[in-house]
Amino acid sequence: MARQRKGLPVHGWLVLDKPQGMTSTGAVGRVKHLYQAAKAGHAGTLDPLASGILPIAFGEATKTVPFAVDGAKQYRFTVRFGAETDTDDAEGKVTGTSDKRPARPEIEAALARFVGAIQQVPPRYSAVKVAGARAYDLARDEQDFELAPREVVIATLNVVDMPDRDHCVIEAECGKGTYVRALARDLGRALGSAGHVSALRRTRVGGFDEGSAIPLPKLEELAAGAGGREALLGLLAPVETALVGIPALIVSASDAARLKQGQPVLLRGRDAPILTGPVYAVSRGTIVALGEVSQGELKPYRIFNLSR
Repeated sequence: MARQRKGLPVHGWLVLDKPQGMTSTGAVGRVKHLYQAAKAGHAGTLDPLASGILPIAFGEATKTVPFAVDGAKQYRFTVRFGAETDTDDAEGKVTGTSDKRPARPEIEAALARFVGAIQQVPPRYSAVKVAGARAYDLARDEQDFELAPREVVIATLNVVDMPDRDHCVIEAECGKGTYVRALARDLGRALGSAGHVSALRRTRVGGFDEGSAIPLPKLEELAAGAGGREALLGLLAPVETALVGIPALIVSASDAARLKQGQPVLLRGRDAPILTGPVYAVSRGTIVALGEVSQGELKPYRIFNLSR
């Protein structure tokens, strides 16, 4: 007999404003419990030190997580000059110090060197694998290891505040795989100083931003209120919300049935759209499949099982 999945069917996206001090896994677990959901996952880990946007996918929305993870991200973070740490943030042990405190013009000139496609060495305390082991596990065991630099893309870096000589607040827009902690470390070194992240907030992930973010205390308040679970469900965005930039294609009920069987469909008729590349198919207002259009044919590669 097949084992029944615990929890209720919930589908869609919740944009959580993750509080500082909580792991991303812990945040997903708490939200999943509030929704009594059978399945949930997140799009892009946030360090416990960080707060801000943590998109959480429920049910069929988990099939679109890679699209959210691959989307551009925005951060607002504070660099503390004068000390470098083994974790590249305020939670680590100080490994080096400097008396130099760079002025704003120096910082802005140095930031220009980090814009574009750059090579970045991830922090030693990161989830990067080294010979099958996580770097953070090796670091905690005080083992010697080297991390290879990786190419990341940083679109913009702007100084937005300098509250004092020790601290500088920066806003960044960057691509997948960028470590803000490594950026603070490398910026400190480039300025002949030392630096680490003392505060970090993620303000956008793909199409998810602060405008739609819900703090955890608000969720808990709604769950305990008269509306209960229905109030929570009203906060969910559709499954396809993560598919920013991918065209939607409306298909007939018969074509939807074929797609759900994994079969390709032809885009027929005079009014058939001229498309190539990835699309998602919609029938009667519900996403049916993700697929690729080539030579007038839509071939599905991801099927969604949603009822209206």
